[in-house]
Amino acid sequence: VQLQASGGGLVQAGGSLRLSCAASGRTFSRYDVGWFRQAPGKEREFVAGTRWMGGNTYYADSVKGRFTISRDNAKNTVFLQMNSLEPEDTAVYYCAATPRVILSALREPSSYNYWGPGTQVTVSS
Repeated sequence: VQLQASGGGLVQAGGSLRLSCAASGRTFSRYDVGWFRQAPGKEREFVAGTRWMGGNTYYADSVKGRFTISRDNAKNTVFLQMNSLEPEDTAVYYCAATPRVILSALREPSSYNYWGPGTQVTVSS
């Protein structure tokens, strides 16, 4: 499966952005999907994830209540709605997918087989 993230940009603190992760190549509806981000000089970190079986969603504590992950299977797309953005959210955001991820490893980048190129999100203060 090929992934393409889009929707990044420059926004002021307190603003919103909606990232999209479009998949091609295979049916996306039966893949677990995660959003990760990587700021300069930092390791890639988990932001949000969703499992196709059950549709449960998971968030990093730092974004809980501000970010929402959702999916539109008809469009083979997963979204990340980001509200109340903070300068600390500045990073390159990546979407990743795998057929099935065990819950205990959901937040580990190594659990995902497919990655798309990232999209830059910059939040100014």
